[in-house]
Amino acid sequence: MILSVMQPTYLPWLGYFSLIDSADKFIFLDNVKLEKSDWHIRNRIKTKNQALMLSCHVTTPDGRMGATIENTPYIKADSWKKKHLKSIYENYNKTAYFAELFPRLSEVFEKDNLNTVAKFNIALIKMLMKYMGITTPTCSSSQLSSVSGIKDERLVSLCEVMYCDTYLSPLGAKDYIEANTPGGELVSNGIDVFYQNFEHPNYIQQKGEFISHLSALDCLFNIGPDNTLVLIRESTKAPINYMDL
Repeated sequence: MILSVMQPTYLPWLGYFSLIDSADKFIFLDNVKLEKSDWHIRNRIKTKNQALMLSCHVTTPDGRMGATIENTPYIKADSWKKKHLKSIYENYNKTAYFAELFPRLSEVFEKDNLNTVAKFNIALIKMLMKYMGITTPTCSSSQLSSVSGIKDERLVSLCEVMYCDTYLSPLGAKDYIEANTPGGELVSNGIDVFYQNFEHPNYIQQKGEFISHLSALDCLFNIGPDNTLVLIRESTKAPINYMDL
């Protein structure tokens, strides 16, 4: 069984959904420190000529050191959420799948109980998964009371709790996992390690020159859920074993 783990990011890129789709089980790592300049609270969409960054507004009343993705609330949520929806409307209202996707997106944005970074991001990700037909079972790390350890030791614990013998990681986490030994604590505990091999695809965008690594919304609005999932799977190559890097 393959496990993948990622922090819940805001309106993620296509590679995020490739990671979920490639795993047998997926965990949202939400009980870790929030980085206010990271993709937890921002992402990019496309305007006519350039990428536009959408940034969420959060508050950390207990200080930034104690702020986790799970417990960080938003500030003036109505204001920035309306601005984000307006920007999305203005830049995608003439795309082929706008009428199909925008109401689904608006419904999540307008829910009052999604008042922390984890709740809101996870709700958005699950909505987009359902829209595309990605059925990988998910849960949040904050729901798993028996997990222990830090860094790659925590990944070992997550694999054990989820009864998974293979860990699929984003390539960017290699130095984090293998800081001390090849394969890190995962391999030392009998868990095989593979790294995601995703090549960002080109697709038809509505305006201007192609811009890659935007929120998956861009692809979904332009070519729809079925074609986006096909594109994700075609762009997902065989994962790379840690011994081959």
